[in-house]
Amino acid sequence: MTGHRVTIVLTDDHTLFRQGLRELLCTDPELDIVGEGCTGEEALALVRQHRPDVLLLDVEMPGPGAKAVIGEVRRGYPDTAIIILTMHDAPAIVRELLECGAAAYLVKTIAREELTAAVRSVSRTRDNVLLSVPRTTMESLERQQKQHTLLSERELEVLRLVATAMSNAQIASRLFISEGTVKRHLTNTYAKLGAVSRVDAIKKAIQAKLIDGLDR
Repeated sequence: MTGHRVTIVLTDDHTLFRQGLRELLCTDPELDIVGEGCTGEEALALVRQHRPDVLLLDVEMPGPGAKAVIGEVRRGYPDTAIIILTMHDAPAIVRELLECGAAAYLVKTIAREELTAAVRSVSRTRDNVLLSVPRTTMESLERQQKQHTLLSERELEVLRLVATAMSNAQIASRLFISEGTVKRHLTNTYAKLGAVSRVDAIKKAIQAKLIDGLDR
């Protein structure tokens, strides 16, 4: 890595913030800003043009959303690491974008040293995911991960069918198990999710991203 300058594309629709970010990063001789954009389309065009080591991406910009941009960059330019830099710290957003392939998720309140360290880190390795979010967000992510780990594949399967409005009898017929077994799986699932009903279990499962897509 000696002599290597990390190339960066900055994308944020707030011009003043983006300019300040450029000035901040340019104080580091190892970092090289090769492009700036303020829309999802510009982010993708700049990545195609420069193939940077790192794309700094805001969550909310005009055009394709962060999820779509991450997906296209990961498919077409896997050597470009994506850092989400945003004010949004909702656990559901953090989890979704990390699962899409973001290498780091940072809130805009981080210190300069944390940001430059994150840029260097993701440009060198993809083995770790970097997070700089409030403690409450981290705790929520940990709870969601624990819920996902605790639910068995069969319990998830039953829950997905419950979310399609199937009755216990219909689920039993679909999975070739007894109605009593379906009820037992649901009882275990309620306990693990802290749910009190079918509707509550579905709601909590969607919030925890256990049954993706069923809330659309």
